[in-house]
Amino acid sequence: MGHPALELTGKTAVVIGGTSGIGLTLALGLADAGANVIATGRRADLVREASTAIAERGRRTLDFPCDVTERSSVQALHDAIAKNIGPVDILLNSAGVTKRQPTLDVTDEDWNRIIEVNLNGVLRACQVFGRSMVQRGYGRIINIASLTSFVAMYEVAAYSASKAAVAGLTKSLAVEWAAKGVCVNAIAPGVFRTDLNTKLLDSPRGEELLMRTPMRRFGKLEELVGAAVFLASDSASFVNGHVLVVDGGFLASGVNQ
Repeated sequence: MGHPALELTGKTAVVIGGTSGIGLTLALGLADAGANVIATGRRADLVREASTAIAERGRRTLDFPCDVTERSSVQALHDAIAKNIGPVDILLNSAGVTKRQPTLDVTDEDWNRIIEVNLNGVLRACQVFGRSMVQRGYGRIINIASLTSFVAMYEVAAYSASKAAVAGLTKSLAVEWAAKGVCVNAIAPGVFRTDLNTKLLDSPRGEELLMRTPMRRFGKLEELVGAAVFLASDSASFVNGHVLVVDGGFLASGVNQ
């Protein structure tokens, strides 16, 4: 039996970008902690797979695709959950895109697409779900930040700018909504192996990332679950505007040998 204040039984969580990688792991982790979970994203086939996996855990869920670049899509998701399951207690924003290229060559189109998903999409979801949370006087919002919220990485300026902005937005919303019972925090994952970055991690860049990580290994996705369950729970009732780093010591690292 876990600590009662870490229990998520009876809570309802939405995980946007919850159908692959970090988002899917966290969606299943919240379900394992007792929450009903709606994991969503743009691809209907992946949404179906995720909702099936959540239902198999005995949790209530909804098979409902959502595109964070369309406000009407986020609102439709919100309304469908309200109608079929009930109010949302926990919002986790994990949708993200990136593209590596020299900043001199970044087009307006590439820049805007990354900002649109990684920053504006988070704002939209926070506005749509946050409005109901503020009205109810309870909510937990968890955004996915990045090491690049704090330090730069080579040739991903748009991604870095978007994730630094997510950290700033997280703090701004925390300050605005704290007195309304809504806690807004973020998780900044270190280097975790996912389908998106496998090629990168097997390159010289991966070797540099390992060298900078005192634990000398990449994170395992399940090592992010505890941070998400904590921030989603009543244990975190006085944690607000915080970016919780789960990085094996990367940001603490100066010289490692």
